[in-house]
Amino acid sequence: MNTYESDKIRNIAVLGHSGSGKSILKEAILFSTGEIEEPPTANKAMSSDMNLFSVEWKGYKYNFIDTPGYADFYSEVVSGISAAAGAIIIVDGTEDLQVGTDKALEITDELGIPKILFVNKIDSPTANYYKIIEQLRERYGKKIAPFHVPIGESEDFKGYVNVVELFAREYDKSQERCFTVDIPKDMDNEIKEVRDMLMESVAESDEVLLEKYFSDEEFDKDEIHLGLKKAVINGDLIPVLCGSTLKNIGVHTLMWMAKDYFPSPVDNEYDLDADFAGQVFKTIINSKEDKVSILKVLQGRLTANRNVFNVNKNQSEKISNIYGYTTGPIKEIIEASTGDIVAILNAESFETGDTISANSEFMPYRELVFPKPQTLSGIKSVDASKKKELLEALKILQEEDKALEVEFDGEGYQTVIGTQGELHLNTIKKKLEDKFGIKIEIVEYKVPYKETIKTDAKAEVKLNRTVDDRGEFAEVHLELSPIEEGFIFEDLVKGGVIPEEYSNYVEEGVREAVEEGVLGGYPVTNIKVSFYGGSYNPVDSNGAAFKEAAKMAFKKGLSLASPTLIEPIMTIRVTTKEDNIGDIMGDLTKRRAKIQGMEPADEMFNQTVIAEVPQKEILHYLNDLRSMTSGRGYFDMEFNRYEEVPEKITGDIIK
Repeated sequence: MNTYESDKIRNIAVLGHSGSGKSILKEAILFSTGEIEEPPTANKAMSSDMNLFSVEWKGYKYNFIDTPGYADFYSEVVSGISAAAGAIIIVDGTEDLQVGTDKALEITDELGIPKILFVNKIDSPTANYYKIIEQLRERYGKKIAPFHVPIGESEDFKGYVNVVELFAREYDKSQERCFTVDIPKDMDNEIKEVRDMLMESVAESDEVLLEKYFSDEEFDKDEIHLGLKKAVINGDLIPVLCGSTLKNIGVHTLMWMAKDYFPSPVDNEYDLDADFAGQVFKTIINSKEDKVSILKVLQGRLTANRNVFNVNKNQSEKISNIYGYTTGPIKEIIEASTGDIVAILNAESFETGDTISANSEFMPYRELVFPKPQTLSGIKSVDASKKKELLEALKILQEEDKALEVEFDGEGYQTVIGTQGELHLNTIKKKLEDKFGIKIEIVEYKVPYKETIKTDAKAEVKLNRTVDDRGEFAEVHLELSPIEEGFIFEDLVKGGVIPEEYSNYVEEGVREAVEEGVLGGYPVTNIKVSFYGGSYNPVDSNGAAFKEAAKMAFKKGLSLASPTLIEPIMTIRVTTKEDNIGDIMGDLTKRRAKIQGMEPADEMFNQTVIAEVPQKEILHYLNDLRSMTSGRGYFDMEFNRYEEVPEKITGDIIK
């Protein structure tokens, strides 16, 4: 692969709802640029991971970042979009605007990334290009600018007119390609109407052009391109194309437009002459167990055989080789210019989001913020002997997947994983089996209830027993008191009433006893235990006796101190369209939630409801939320505090 200067590089994210045709677009691009010989085919498998590929075409290098369309894999979109300077959003022309389309529009709007919309499947009997245009205009108004006018409709669709360059292309079924043809005469009025609107956008991009426009002077080709490029980069214009990725209709224009209208690193004012700096935006562990760090060069040049500095980890790394992505295996390259995307093997300190620089004093780039878990699940290895291997495998998957959270709950004795939904969870399960040979069982997540007390209580226990024909004696007096947080053990026995060595065993016994309460066997917390008295026998007393007596005294005191169950309360932030707010708030109230307030989420009429809700009530909230909001709602949650469980619910939990 050749080395390309920054002005010849385009970094493009491919976004859209699952099934809209993103994977087929990849094949169409590779076929159009001569990278593969076979035309695109249908029935692509669902993708859960970002897919990177580069093509060299017409003297330019296109770095494509193909992202999954399902909401469960939104973290891959977050990673991919961070390296993109432009976005192609594939829109299914046979459906109303879908959830994945909505999310793609939102994230590109939020980050100010210019976009081109490609309305796909226009050859389908149920396709409606102009309906999609109208739905987009409801959202963006005059920013929506059709660059294509379709020739024919649904099954009669055979090509398009490019209203900017004023040429037509039609599909030749026998050769499975599109060819340039004469513009149909009966489309002149339709083309003029759309082109006039585009010329108005060109005029508004520059004062000189605006004056020329009002003087009824024609723009030349360079003025049109420059004006459109300014408008697209500024977000004042969103080009819309139509076509069929399966038949490779419209892909030709799409490639040219990505070159002409998306910014290069030069347009984005990156510092080409500064010392090298870049950011890792994706980590992959390949089949050879190599760690592949995908990095975008954000200033300067990256060359092979050099030392760099991981700013986030405060650690030096030697980069021996750098690689570029193509359609097949990665290929070694000598250097990469500002804006280019490269792969680096086995840089141990590199993690997704890390800033890498030639200068150890360099300030880190913007942090990549990944979605928090939407659902928690317990898992265990089918083969109990592979428990340690399971935890190691999960650590590796966490390096690749920043939306995966793993925690070993020492109190519930379960491995807990946080995922973005059922699809994400099942993908993790499949990866563990296919990649690491570990079969897992998904089990119900155990809510980490705890027990505490509401009143003070004293308990005195005298242990006098025979074990293996030998007497054992210990007397322990404990006082239990509720406190705000945690656990405190206090030794108040003074003056050698009981030898200090036995006091240590009393503390050890109490600390073991707090692991299991008297209501449901849950850990005990928010309690102070004072050891204030007792007695011993110089002949029969020993540490084991005092430890056992302490456990008995604790259990007895716990029962007398009005024990109660407490549950984790989560702060939840639910974001959805305004139309769904009433349903969301009503549903949360049924889940024992306390609504804290509401705030606008963005400019797209999304609102965020903030509430405090028991964790038990939202274990399976995600599916219900998606059902209520047609998949457009999402939430994040974090632990807030523990709170007493209502008495009417306590019995069911204990049972």
